[in-house]
Amino acid sequence: MKKLIAYCGIDCSKCPAYIATQKDDQEGLVKTAADWSARFNVDVKPSDVICDGCTTESPKKASYCNMCEIRKCARDKVIKTCASCGEYICEKLEKFFQQAPEAKANLEKIQNR
Repeated sequence: MKKLIAYCGIDCSKCPAYIATQKDDQEGLVKTAADWSARFNVDVKPSDVICDGCTTESPKKASYCNMCEIRKCARDKVIKTCASCGEYICEKLEKFFQQAPEAKANLEKIQNR
């Protein structure tokens, strides 16, 4: 599967919600929702994890993506990823990278192209 890098640097193509959506895998959506419910201590329904990727124009976004401050900021600035932002690395990303260091590595690869 081709890489699909989100604004924040996460590779959506590796996300279980994205994978299950692309495969129309209802069992995968149920499993992902249960995993995220336990991991984040919130009630996540399978319909909350249907997603075509952060940066696509599709209306199918995991419910969190629609609330994501990083995504909103990047869309407001009309940038492809945070790697091209003049404020890179901002406070929002610093906090996020503590939980997702692979996202930072992906953005750094983009910057170094």
